[in-house]
Amino acid sequence: MSPVFNFSAGPAVLPRDVLLTVQDELVDWHGSGMCVMEMSHRGREFTQIIHEAEADLRKLLNIPSNYRVLFMQGGAHFQFSMLPLNLSREGDTVDYVNTGHWSKIAIKEARRFANVLIAASGEESHFSSIPAEASWQRSANAAYLHYCSNETIGGVEFPFIPHSEVPLICDMSSNILSRPVDVSKFGLIYAGAQKNIGPSGLTLVIVREDLLGHARPSTPTMLDYSVHADAESLYNTPPTFGIYVAGMVFKWLLEQGGLAAIEQVNIEKAALLYEAIDASNGFYTCPVEKPFRSRMNVPFMLHDDALDDAFLGDAKAAGLLQLKGHRSVGGMRASIYNAMTLDGVQTLASFMREFARTHG
Repeated sequence: MSPVFNFSAGPAVLPRDVLLTVQDELVDWHGSGMCVMEMSHRGREFTQIIHEAEADLRKLLNIPSNYRVLFMQGGAHFQFSMLPLNLSREGDTVDYVNTGHWSKIAIKEARRFANVLIAASGEESHFSSIPAEASWQRSANAAYLHYCSNETIGGVEFPFIPHSEVPLICDMSSNILSRPVDVSKFGLIYAGAQKNIGPSGLTLVIVREDLLGHARPSTPTMLDYSVHADAESLYNTPPTFGIYVAGMVFKWLLEQGGLAAIEQVNIEKAALLYEAIDASNGFYTCPVEKPFRSRMNVPFMLHDDALDDAFLGDAKAAGLLQLKGHRSVGGMRASIYNAMTLDGVQTLASFMREFARTHG
């Protein structure tokens, strides 16, 4: 059977070694006689799983001791509300950078709870770039500054960490663990798991301790970070299976050599794919300016969109799946997260060159 390569933006491909371990342990985890999905989240077995997952994540990201790791539910969408409720007061101003689809949704939700200042926006360039940081307009007393480090749909990625005098908040849903990052520069990092961490249903939050305990009095209990921190992510039944798989992904990353090693692989994969686009003499184009092109999500257009269906059909026949672009922008998108192999990207690049040759 020919190999299949899944380029889905999320839920996304997981490391094959991890999936095989899940398969092997599904009915009986480590001789316990139970599947992870059947365990008490407060039992000895799951306590071991969640503690190991946190320890491995801390090692991967070199998370300082004054930061808490929370394993939560609700996806990044839940965080869009939790942030202003926990980190701002009524009437406060919060600064947001608008670099595309997910930034806009975060901004829309924040406006329900705080005054939002758009510190910078890529809208003028049709979200093909990130405004130079020197041009950003910041409020004098912002409660925090928020940005999305990688726009999954538009394929725009920050090549830098913004400077901020106020707590810096980052949605890292689609590029977390793809490269080393200095956690100490952030007040809070959050990420939906279904792209680079594990299965959907789990959300990771890394928060500096001094930002806990300041939720507005009206904040629902489940939306208060300190409640989850005090309960060590066990205030209610957490997404146990997602945490288990995420923990195995963390171990897999450590086995690959950690984030510095996986970054080099990601650089190589992205370079291969962008080369196939740029060397096609206009048959394929990428709408993102080169300095801001994502290593994780590569959008591209065919010179004639009448060829889109043929491209997708031929790609599927070749075992290259989930390449259709988001409905809001059209075209194609290849998501090449950590678990996508170099072989998969090489196969896609070869297919693209052959398709251009036969349809150009």
